[in-house]
Amino acid sequence: MQGQRVLVTRPAHQSAYQIQCLQRLGAEAVALPLLEILPTTAADTADFQQCKTCILDLDLYRDVIFVSPNAARIGADWIDEYWPQLPLGVRWVGIGQQTRDTLERLGFTAWHAEGGFDSETLLAHPSMQRLDGERVLILRAEGGRELLADTLRQRGARVDCAHIYRRACPAHPNGIIQSTIYAQPLSAILITSGQALRNLLQLCAPATDILTDTLIIVPSARLAELARSLGCKRIRVAQGPDDQSMVGALLPA
Repeated sequence: MQGQRVLVTRPAHQSAYQIQCLQRLGAEAVALPLLEILPTTAADTADFQQCKTCILDLDLYRDVIFVSPNAARIGADWIDEYWPQLPLGVRWVGIGQQTRDTLERLGFTAWHAEGGFDSETLLAHPSMQRLDGERVLILRAEGGRELLADTLRQRGARVDCAHIYRRACPAHPNGIIQSTIYAQPLSAILITSGQALRNLLQLCAPATDILTDTLIIVPSARLAELARSLGCKRIRVAQGPDDQSMVGALLPA
């Protein structure tokens, strides 16, 4: 990958390994975080109280589902605050292996549905089909997808959602945008969420042609379809959202 200039868009606290992978292959990794992860605090009165109520009732749930590594990290902080010892009888569920691995590192004996990394994979698992009266807690970001909660409710579960963080667009100065996007041509852009892609186009508006003509690596067909709808012309789908899969999608077959 010598001579390739690749835009890394993960949040600042999650980008180091992806940058290292690119550098080991000889590429120039250019960091431009497109999501800022903001944990819910007491200043977010309604969401904070909802989170606290759900965490205090943690032992009443059959499943506690963490939707992302950020949800695992922030959710673990919430649980540590109110539960010196983890309650028994709860299944700790990560959506995707990255989230499961994050939970394991944080001291949870966690589980994830094999074969994918999204809500659809979890919903296809046999244990999630008949949920009459079962209580499920989803720890997620404000404004997250409703598919998981809605489908579990349709299957009979009593679902609570705790918005333990929100995702914001970082306030990058124009000089940073100029030096990362426009100063030299980009070979590719690594994007792992729809909100990050929208933030990128918003930050670079109205001069977005250079972005929509650049190769964009995404982790799923769903995100590829969104990218097409936003005008992106060169899209490649990686095998997953993990750093090795995203970087590997840049290499020859």
